[in-house]
Amino acid sequence: MDYVESVLASLKAKNPNEPEFHQAATEILEGLRPVVAQHPEYERAALLERFVEPERVVMFRVPWVDDGGKVHVNKGYRVQFNSAIGPYKGGLRFHPSVNLSIIKFLGLEQILKNSLTGLPIGGGKGGSDFDPKGKSDNEIMRFCQSFMTELFRHIGQDTDVPAGDIGVGGREVGYLFGQYKRICNEHVGVLTGRGIPYGGSLVRTEATGYGLVYMVEEALKCRGDSLEGKTVVISGAGNVAIYACEKAQSLGANVVAMYDSDGYIYDRAGIRLDVIKQIKEVERLRIKEYAARVAGAEYHEGCTGIWTIPCDIALPCATQNEIDEASAKTLVANGVKYVGEGANMPTTLEGIAVFRAAGVVFLPAKAANAGGVATSALEMAQSSQRIFWPFEKVDAQLKQIMIDIYHNMDDAASRYNVPGNYVAGANIAGFEKVASAMMAQGIV
Repeated sequence: MDYVESVLASLKAKNPNEPEFHQAATEILEGLRPVVAQHPEYERAALLERFVEPERVVMFRVPWVDDGGKVHVNKGYRVQFNSAIGPYKGGLRFHPSVNLSIIKFLGLEQILKNSLTGLPIGGGKGGSDFDPKGKSDNEIMRFCQSFMTELFRHIGQDTDVPAGDIGVGGREVGYLFGQYKRICNEHVGVLTGRGIPYGGSLVRTEATGYGLVYMVEEALKCRGDSLEGKTVVISGAGNVAIYACEKAQSLGANVVAMYDSDGYIYDRAGIRLDVIKQIKEVERLRIKEYAARVAGAEYHEGCTGIWTIPCDIALPCATQNEIDEASAKTLVANGVKYVGEGANMPTTLEGIAVFRAAGVVFLPAKAANAGGVATSALEMAQSSQRIFWPFEKVDAQLKQIMIDIYHNMDDAASRYNVPGNYVAGANIAGFEKVASAMMAQGIV
């Protein structure tokens, strides 16, 4: 049993019943084999064991009262995974599926994603099994205030800077920030994704979706191609999906399908984004409303069918493991050439293998969806300097960061004799910086 295998075996034994964490660790460590082989000092320093073990895991109860006076109790989490290159940075997810395994997988991925941005931020993640869907604004406010009443003691602008994720948008960040400010009596950049009037950054809402498309655009450009005229399928209907659609359309692509957790819409004439924004951002309704409002559009119950729609480019932007082996094979059979992951780990290991074997350009989440955290770090910089940058400046920096990430992972893959393998390239490029910092700081 080699070093990577022994670390994975130990991790699985010490952390049973955490399949998402096991999956993420396996994908990352397997991709790091060539790096580890060239650095025997990593094994002597137990570097991989320390890399996959969070520096700190905080778990707590979150009691709150609904509008009817009933008391509820949810679980809260914050995993502070690695601070070798900077303060912990990563979103908060409010969703019924949240558990320790999912938060740890997200936190582990976040280490490398944050490193790839080139900015000084470490990896962390958090959240709760609270479901904001169907709750009133007052119920969400009371939950967020209770959540922050515990979390505040573990975070800080130079310690740990959370942001939003699934179920945590501008409304939730506002309530969380208000409670932090109330308790700590300070107005600092302790959360990113804040509203513009109280310290947020322009482009933050659009950043993950825009960044995803900027990376796909660069991959196409390096192959003498462009988004012009390409057929694109996007899963999801939240910020990432909506703004990936917006940017792809602005660059000439034809986005024909999107989905939410109930089902998907197919509009061969091209998604009307103004209708999607009205339904999802203003009215907060289900995506099936689109078919009732747009002539010629189809609505289909269930989500997996979206991957049967022929396309040149697939952008999974919903949740983890939404493209399995069967869906990947269907996409390949229908001619997909590029897959860019807008969500966190939306493709299973088996699905990735299918894409790799078929020669599909596969851009993994830790690189392709890094635009959100990159812009969060730009928000942190603005907060520290007490300045506010215009949209064009932030957008230009975001685009350059995504282009740089693409070339860094491309170069890393080539250096380690796996050209075109961007899963390995992203893991290697992100890990090298973190490993160097960890080795320099001693056994901590």
